Amino acid sequence: MSEAVLYDSSVWIDFLNKRVTPQTVKLEQAIERNSDDVLVCPPVLQEVLQGIRDDGRYERIKRSLLAYTFLEADPVEVAVEAAALYRALRKLGVTIRKANDCLIARYAIRADAAVSHADEDFDRIAMHSP
Repeated sequence: MSEAVLYDSSVWIDFLNKRVTPQTVKLEQAIERNSDDVLVCPPVLQEVLQGIRDDGRYERIKRSLLAYTFLEADPVEVAVEAAALYRALRKLGVTIRKANDCLIARYAIRADAAVSHADEDFDRIAMHSP
């Protein structure tokens, strides 16, 4: 049985730009299996979509992303949890460059899911959190 994985925008962007990385290969395999194990959350959706210039491509990718298992949670609760995670890391001397990564991490923690990424912030977060 496969594991549910939250794919960070860094992986989706590489995938959409046809960059072959270990993460994009796993994403492609999960997509080919028509897997419910491909997870998306609101910050990832936003980060991926905001960079798409062509309207037609934007609509196609938006429809595709919304078809996967979408992690939803109360936005206020997740924001407070992400802020607490960011603060806890700062107290340990760990600086997260993009606060949105703490938000994405909180969605993954809530879902007990792994995060596939190409971003060192997630490595830092994982060293000090579930």
